[in-house]
Amino acid sequence: MPNSSATSSSVSDSRFYQRWLAAAPDRQAKIDALVQQPLDSADLEALLAVEREGGALPATRGMRRLRNLLIAGLIRRDLAELADLNEVVTAVTRLADFAIRTHLAEADAEMRAAHGVPTGSESGVAQELIVLAMGKQGGFELNVSSDIDLIFVYPEDGDTVPTAPGQRVLSNHEYFVRLGKKLIAAIAEITEDGFTFRVDMALRPNGGSGPLAASLGMVEQYLIVQGREWERYAWVKARAVTGRAEDIAALDAIVRPFCFRRYLDFGVIDAIRTMHAQIRAEVNRQERLHPERSHNVKLGRGGIREIEFLAQVFQLIRGGRDPSLRDRSTRATLRQLPDKGLLAADIVERLLDSYTFLRNLEHRLQYLEDAQTHTLPASDADRDTVARMMGLPDAATLMAALEGHRRFVAEQFDAMFAEKAGDDEIDPATSNECADPDNIEAIESRFASLGYDSPPAAARRLIATWQAPRVQSMPEASRQLFVALINAALPQIARAAENNPVGTQVGTLGRLLDFLEAIARRSSYLSLLTEYPHTLERVIGMMHASAWAATFLTQHPILLDELLDDRIRNAVFDPQALAQDLDGQLAVYEGDTERQLDILREVHHAQLFHLLAQDLAGDLTVEKLADYLSELADVIVAAVVRAAWKTVAKRHREVPRFAVIAYGKLGGKELGYVSDLDVIFLYDDDDQEAPGLYAKLAQRFITWMTTHTSAGILFDIDTALRPDGASGMLVSSVTAFERYQKQSAWVWEHQALTRARFGAGDAAIGQRFEEIRCEVLRQPRVTGEELKREVLAMRRRMHDAHPSRPESFDLKQDAGGMIDIEFIVQYLVLEHSGRHRELTANRGNIALLRICAELGLVDAALAAQVGDAYRAMRKLQHQIRLQGGEQSRVDPLRVTLHAQNVRQLWTAIFGEEHPAQAA
Repeated sequence: MPNSSATSSSVSDSRFYQRWLAAAPDRQAKIDALVQQPLDSADLEALLAVEREGGALPATRGMRRLRNLLIAGLIRRDLAELADLNEVVTAVTRLADFAIRTHLAEADAEMRAAHGVPTGSESGVAQELIVLAMGKQGGFELNVSSDIDLIFVYPEDGDTVPTAPGQRVLSNHEYFVRLGKKLIAAIAEITEDGFTFRVDMALRPNGGSGPLAASLGMVEQYLIVQGREWERYAWVKARAVTGRAEDIAALDAIVRPFCFRRYLDFGVIDAIRTMHAQIRAEVNRQERLHPERSHNVKLGRGGIREIEFLAQVFQLIRGGRDPSLRDRSTRATLRQLPDKGLLAADIVERLLDSYTFLRNLEHRLQYLEDAQTHTLPASDADRDTVARMMGLPDAATLMAALEGHRRFVAEQFDAMFAEKAGDDEIDPATSNECADPDNIEAIESRFASLGYDSPPAAARRLIATWQAPRVQSMPEASRQLFVALINAALPQIARAAENNPVGTQVGTLGRLLDFLEAIARRSSYLSLLTEYPHTLERVIGMMHASAWAATFLTQHPILLDELLDDRIRNAVFDPQALAQDLDGQLAVYEGDTERQLDILREVHHAQLFHLLAQDLAGDLTVEKLADYLSELADVIVAAVVRAAWKTVAKRHREVPRFAVIAYGKLGGKELGYVSDLDVIFLYDDDDQEAPGLYAKLAQRFITWMTTHTSAGILFDIDTALRPDGASGMLVSSVTAFERYQKQSAWVWEHQALTRARFGAGDAAIGQRFEEIRCEVLRQPRVTGEELKREVLAMRRRMHDAHPSRPESFDLKQDAGGMIDIEFIVQYLVLEHSGRHRELTANRGNIALLRICAELGLVDAALAAQVGDAYRAMRKLQHQIRLQGGEQSRVDPLRVTLHAQNVRQLWTAIFGEEHPAQAA
């Protein structure tokens, strides 16, 4: 609050305070004692007892006297700068809650004495009224002279059960309607002591025409069938002041999906924009009719309501996926936005500063006469008084400060809610010339004017989309958005092809149309692209650069949110922070396996999308990308182990002595976007139930990873490398694994072990696995020639399963390809690690080749060339995958030299031609 030593403000500026103090001489001592401490934690029970004069006065009269005493105390503390905004709004909200509970208990006792106990017809349980505080009371931000918005809900229908002779039986509905009326009268009727709070019931289902009290079933039916967008906004703040915990939880389960959608609901932006326009129109009308009511700090331009809308739009868009955004307080919600990357910290600080200024001003307007007003007074004298209360010298200074805050708030509101259009004018009113499948000439002409290299092909592709059943059945509003988006996209696709010759215009057009058709019935996604035109541009850029990216985004359109700003390009992959955040999200939904499965997939896909964006921008090497993808998989694997273990009902310990061992690409940290996971499961637990429990955990791990949900899939899991393969046990004890590897494993299994590592779970098991792995790899071989024969035989079997094609080169399987390099490294590790222990380090093929060269085991120059070949082939393979190719085949001329170097090293090591050449 502004302060000036030249400005004097006191309770003498509040006419209400002066009248209240003058009405009774004993009030001075009361107020002097009361204001010594903050009033947001005052003992309301004790204060009420005093105001009731030890029970001589009824509770309704005592509560009114308490209300006036508390408001007077807040005025005095606030104007003396002893109380901040939080103390004021918290104290008033606590009083409202206290009044509701006190009067409801008294009225309910009277009703039960006359009619018996309201009882549920199905449950047979005694019923209690749930009083819902809405609006600012729900958010613990009530004004000093505010009314309170309430909704009355009772659990279930039934009748009262008499407890004494002569009681008249009522239906539960009639009982709670009467009880509600008694409560309203106790709080709101004006008496010689005034009122406690004005009560507004207009937010109840069906408003003023609806019943005063509604059952849970009635509320659910109403919200599902008739609930409107503005009611979502209102119900976000609903807070139960009374009622049984289990009934409140049942109501919350009804309200939560109404308010918070499980997908990102960007359609709410237009809904709030419309609601705001209606409010502004009414305020403007009132100001025209009553000029003295101008400068409404609540509903006017740049006022309190616009700040509330700014906070709640993020809640309604994202609250379904992020429970932390469901706080009822405007201030608490705003404070969360910077950490979530939704609003800049400096913007939020200024919004909070403006909110505090406007709420303090609102209170001072109400302090004058204890009136429910939000507009500046008409008289200059009263404006000067309000300015003094704000610590400002005069009305002119107040108006200048007010204008500054309102201008800033309005700018932020417009940035969020103003009609958006990019360079290509995404506008639902855009011409429909390209939306008429019968006007092929006009469509071809449009593509030709934009410089498309094949207008007829582009036109045919667009017409196919217009004729698709999903598009034909779209609601008119969605169809207009759809048409506008395509019209905006067409020139952007042409520009993307000019800037990046990787893809074709028609190919990119087809990918985008497939995507838009897939999301056509989810209007929130169309709204996102409409509200944020730069997001459409980023979508087109990604789809032009990568067919795989287009497919991935089409399968998971929820990832559109990640393209809203530069977070996706600038995000630094932090596996520790990710693991902590993921565990926190899973903990919120412990017991809800379905939601946990979706959370895992959503988090994984979002992180994958971040890496994809950085990859397409050229910010990541193939090696660094593979490292990140492997670390991401490790985080997911660890989280699944922890969460799945909690679903094993008869688990004998809180933390399982269980580990996931990574093999293959995950083990070698060479994971790609679509790689499956080769894993085995180990445990070290002497409990007699351990084998069965850990087998169940392993099965659930696989289920959690592979199940298709609405959010997709995590990974395919391959456990074929476990001891004895498909015929072996799904999980092995550490002892059994060691025995198998040292006594029974085939050479190819030891080859696989060269790329294995501890992935997740019990760290002690991971350490023991690494010890066993090194011991096995370093153990003496019978002869080097026998090892060669085994390795060559395995390579021959693999080649026979993937025969060569002379017209193309398989980067993985053909002679001189990546598998040959992997076999070379694996052979060198198995043959020489007994004498050179450093070879057992799982450092990747290129690093191990370099070590072998340094040890004199292979020619250094040739080893470096083969390392370059491995790097180049991985990059080519990655590029093929990005363009949607499933087989890693290229023109042989592109890798001739690389393949020759690999074959040369192969011959130098194995002393014979490659099996493919021999064949």
